[in-house]
Amino acid sequence: MPRLDRLLTFYLCAPLWRLFGGNTGRCVPILTYHSISDNLFGFSHPYYQINTSPTIFVQQMKWLRNAGYRTVNLNDLPALFESGADLSNRFVITFDGGFRDILTQGWQVMHQCGFSGTVFLTTDRIRNSPLRFEGADYLTWQDVSELHSQGMSFGSRTVSHPDLRSLGPEEIDYELGFSKESIEQQLGVPVRSFSYPFSFPEEDKQFTRYLSDALENHGFEIGVSNVIGRASMESRSFFLPRLPINSWDDAGLLAVKLNGGYDWMHLPQWLHKRVHHNSTMMQRAGAQSLLGPGD
Repeated sequence: MPRLDRLLTFYLCAPLWRLFGGNTGRCVPILTYHSISDNLFGFSHPYYQINTSPTIFVQQMKWLRNAGYRTVNLNDLPALFESGADLSNRFVITFDGGFRDILTQGWQVMHQCGFSGTVFLTTDRIRNSPLRFEGADYLTWQDVSELHSQGMSFGSRTVSHPDLRSLGPEEIDYELGFSKESIEQQLGVPVRSFSYPFSFPEEDKQFTRYLSDALENHGFEIGVSNVIGRASMESRSFFLPRLPINSWDDAGLLAVKLNGGYDWMHLPQWLHKRVHHNSTMMQRAGAQSLLGPGD
């Protein structure tokens, strides 16, 4: 069965965007990768699949290079947005989690194409020897140092990859602060970037304000989320939108995503989160009413 998002993107949303869309030179696509492997762990649905086949990753990188795209460092985005520079054909590559196949399958072709990126580490899974967790191997600290010496940047994805909304303030401080400190101790450079684990709760304004303050207090300067879209001056600096990429992205779909034709997917994504949030609030209110005011 054809993918609904693909059909709507190619035959409705992308054509409309080409006619009425804004200035693409003011937006930067941030690509989200996870594992570069043929290992189909986790979700296998095209919307959520977290692996990209090494063969397809090579094709994607070469297509980007041949199309004239150049990577920019995630940490440099705020200054670039402030400068008003033309950011056409600029993009950012990010990897979530710290899978070891970034080194063994991804980095060589990136380097050959003149690209670099940012890897967000779940630091409890980064050890002195490769840790195998849920069917995948993770980078070692030696791997991290090697990649860093060749131009890859690193950021935090917490210590243990929890749902931060389920934690108290002290636990959140630990997840943010200790992960940042661990990477800084290993690399000897400041860690400025953060990647939110799990689905980003953009509908929960109170929590996102709290988390933004916490990130700033810990010395972070920029962050990314799984909100779909391209980053711009108007994006929230700690929760920049990104574009999910995996083995299902051929050159045609990749091109449309880079040019803004996939940004429409943020609306159904937000509506789904909003409906789930409202349902949760109603369930909690119902449970409280059953308990009574004194319980």
